[in-house]
Amino acid sequence: MNDTVLIIIDIQNMYFEEGSYKLFDADEASLKAAKILNHFRSKNLPVIYIKHLFKDNKITKQELMRKCEIHKNVMPVHGETIIEKNYPSSFLNTDLKTCLDDLKASKLVVAGMMSHMCIDTTVRAAQNYGYDVTVLEDACTTKNLNTKNGEIHASVVHDVFMASLNGTFARVMTVDEYIGAENQQ
Repeated sequence: MNDTVLIIIDIQNMYFEEGSYKLFDADEASLKAAKILNHFRSKNLPVIYIKHLFKDNKITKQELMRKCEIHKNVMPVHGETIIEKNYPSSFLNTDLKTCLDDLKASKLVVAGMMSHMCIDTTVRAAQNYGYDVTVLEDACTTKNLNTKNGEIHASVVHDVFMASLNGTFARVMTVDEYIGAENQQ
């Protein structure tokens, strides 16, 4: 029995559309996430989607619901689990840990959005539970961040967070590296 679970975090419409939430290269990251998703599906391995419930009083509830939907590039199919969250950590006040326990998971493969927020927080929290985590860096992305010294480009933000996770909290690799390593086993 395989103990590996794919977790797709917050790949939602809002990150692809013009506005304050649009992420850097979201389409490219989602297509890489779709590639690993198809790989997991072909092996009948479990997939868990994490969906952030945003709040925005400036748009209608119907529009907000549409923006919060999981993006078409990684749309869940029947039988795949969707967990809703309100915080950056996918573990905080959700049943993710229970789902992983039910699946007898010990290894997590993570893809999604945003590298500096929900990916980082979830991966660090996973260490508290003893999971062996792999982050697929090309199936994740983020946005530019502003500091008192100016704007930091999303590619730099992403690289810094991938570097800080690599080694201590996770193994960071590309989708192709992960699939290649699996095929050699």
